Amino acid sequence: MDDSLNSSSAETPTVQQDTFDLAAFLKDLTTRPGVYRMIDAQGVVMYVGKAKNLKKRVSSYFQKTHASPRTAHMVERIVRVDVTPTRTEAEALLLENNLIKSLNPRYNILFRDDKSYPYLRITNHKYPRVAYYRGAVDKRSQFFGPFPNAWAVKESIQVLQRVFLLRTCEDTVFAHRSRPCLQAQIQRCSAPCVGHISPEDYARDVAAASRFLRGDHRSVLAELEEKMLEASALLEFEKAAVYRNQISALSRVLQKQSVDTTGGDDDADIVAVVVKGGAVCVNLAMVRGGRHLGDKPLFPSVVQASEDVGPEVLEAFLSQAYVDRPIPSLLIVNQDLDAPELMMALSEQAGKKITLIRQPQSERRKWLDMAVDNAMIALERRLAEQGSAQFRTRALVELLGLESRLEEELQQQAVGLEIGVGGAASTGGAISTVDAAAVPEELASIDVLATLRVECFDISHTAGEATQASCVVFHNHDMQSREYRRYNIDGITPGDDYAAMRQAVTRRYQREGKAPIAMPHVVLIDGGKGQIEVVRQVFVELGLDVGLIVGVKKGENRKVGLETLVFPDGRPSLELGPGHPALMLIAQIRDEAHRFAITGMRAKRAKARQASALDEIEGIGAKRKQKLLSRFGGLRGVKAASIEDLLTVEGISKTLAEEIYRRLH
Repeated sequence: MDDSLNSSSAETPTVQQDTFDLAAFLKDLTTRPGVYRMIDAQGVVMYVGKAKNLKKRVSSYFQKTHASPRTAHMVERIVRVDVTPTRTEAEALLLENNLIKSLNPRYNILFRDDKSYPYLRITNHKYPRVAYYRGAVDKRSQFFGPFPNAWAVKESIQVLQRVFLLRTCEDTVFAHRSRPCLQAQIQRCSAPCVGHISPEDYARDVAAASRFLRGDHRSVLAELEEKMLEASALLEFEKAAVYRNQISALSRVLQKQSVDTTGGDDDADIVAVVVKGGAVCVNLAMVRGGRHLGDKPLFPSVVQASEDVGPEVLEAFLSQAYVDRPIPSLLIVNQDLDAPELMMALSEQAGKKITLIRQPQSERRKWLDMAVDNAMIALERRLAEQGSAQFRTRALVELLGLESRLEEELQQQAVGLEIGVGGAASTGGAISTVDAAAVPEELASIDVLATLRVECFDISHTAGEATQASCVVFHNHDMQSREYRRYNIDGITPGDDYAAMRQAVTRRYQREGKAPIAMPHVVLIDGGKGQIEVVRQVFVELGLDVGLIVGVKKGENRKVGLETLVFPDGRPSLELGPGHPALMLIAQIRDEAHRFAITGMRAKRAKARQASALDEIEGIGAKRKQKLLSRFGGLRGVKAASIEDLLTVEGISKTLAEEIYRRLH
């Protein structure tokens, strides 16, 4: 057996229940830490887990009793188990998280958060700039965070502007100022760009701001008071007034904090898990330096979210949330969690001891109560939104007469086809004409309306340039961004929307030699009779049902609510009128297809015009970008250049050359 983290599949132990001796496999299984993958008959990974002891953990799945119906359903479908031993539990944690993100297993509790957490950045400059930042951190700047959301970062930046008068302008703007800007005039900046403050005094303000962000509020206030008294004693009353204003602004900021520690320097994450109505909310609140920075609700996908799933959801969150971002030394939770292996792995990964508190006291209790309350509010709001989404889905199903088709599909599943149990159960949307006795227990809980699948196509280009087609997917009462697809359209006359639509639809549904896809119940086409006729021809050529096609013809002035639905199979057109719930859902899907197409087209067009990652680097304006592209023959040449090569370009300093190299690699 391979000892490395990335052991080859030839060395990875496996078991197939129908052909292998399970008892012999478990007997020979290693007791080392590692990751295991449960695989079904189609070769699909259903579940990924980690273990301190692989033998003990994997064996527990094949006991006669299971902790939950979800586990029992999964075990019934297991035909193979792959395991990968690792050196440590921390390596197992990292590998598990990477596999969950890449494989998207059905039975794992998945947290989909496609955005990194934001930071507040103080740059390395003679007069440092304070800025909002997302991305990988480095040692050349000071980074504070992460923050739960962009609003928390921007609010903190405003505090630093009001109290410490730090600049926020980009370096290129700063270098070319000849007089104070508006921020200086409204007393939000000390105007270092025009020499209104010395480098030494500005550096002291930056140091005080750093201490404030780390929670050292008292020493910052004491220092400002001392400076104010000193300036007053020297009869420098204008300078004393500046310190007085800073003290006043800082005092107001601290008073606004709804929750603050009495001690002052705690760093903690508060994680509250709330389950209601078959849905789950995990609310993450952050406290840094004793300041409550706000919270962020997350809604994981959970199969069969029962009331007792809270500890499992909490463990999944801790496993996935802290792999690629810093973890504070203190975690405060509202669920009983018996996972010493996980806490040891997190501590090993962080290089420090991580303490988990279930029953906090004093101010920490207030933090947790607030997090729980906010989680409940967010969950109730989401459930209300889902109810509205189900109402719109039902309206569309009834409008297009799809009830019987959805019921037939459920009945086919009931008599032996592959059973899909993904998604939370719902009671408000189920179509009730199916014979309950003919439906297995796991199918009976499925919201039949949620099985409706709608795909929508749109074309976007600029006068024939950078033509792209989009295909977006609506399923389970929501847009499924992971299933979106873009198609680069080539080999057509520029501006020929009909040919572009033909190419996109053909590539989507022509499956010869390709893996099969789930066919939709409705194919929406954003366009007039021409586009709809082209799609009809493609469907006929591919042997598909033209009854799936629904054209969305824009109304007068392209106003939402005035669209006409056009059917190429001979059904009469429909004008539903403003406010119809089915039309509102169609407009939502159509607008998402348009957004997805146009953003892809703009990115493709920008690349073609050599607009690049250089545009996102501070200090690179139009002139420097042009010099770089000319010097190295394009963006590819710039990426291949070393720091020394970049320094040969006029106007590129060593600091800027290092930043360019870092951002492009």
